[in-house]
Amino acid sequence: MPTEEKIVIRLLERRDEPDWRRLWTAYLEFYEASVSEEVFRGSFERMLAGNAGAPNEFRGLLATLAGKPVGLVHYLFHRHGWRIENVCYLQDLYADPHVRGRGIGRKLIEAVYADADREGCPSVYWLTQEFNTDARKLYDRIATLTPFIKYQR
Repeated sequence: MPTEEKIVIRLLERRDEPDWRRLWTAYLEFYEASVSEEVFRGSFERMLAGNAGAPNEFRGLLATLAGKPVGLVHYLFHRHGWRIENVCYLQDLYADPHVRGRGIGRKLIEAVYADADREGCPSVYWLTQEFNTDARKLYDRIATLTPFIKYQR
């Protein structure tokens, strides 16, 4: 029986920019979206700052297999009008298609949960599109579906 490769979840680092860009581009393409070069650069810098402890900035984690980045998650702690403590918004979650079903998404979400716990932030939430049925199978196991409907200007 082959040895199972270990999934490592770690902070996004400056040296990861090409792999992060590849992963985030694939995520955006899944949702038929794109962003400008300015947004790519700005988002990456924000996550590095957030990982370094800058308040109110996004944070970024990578999942690696055999040292190769294969997944990412972006998240943000922010104030909430109904709580004293912050809440955590998980904005982007992605795993390369060839490694799906191996627990990468779960480990990335669990890493966000752990960071939220360390920050004294009991609530983590995210959005997904209704058609994202594969991801929703995971989400239904590790979170609670809410009745909220999103509106946007």
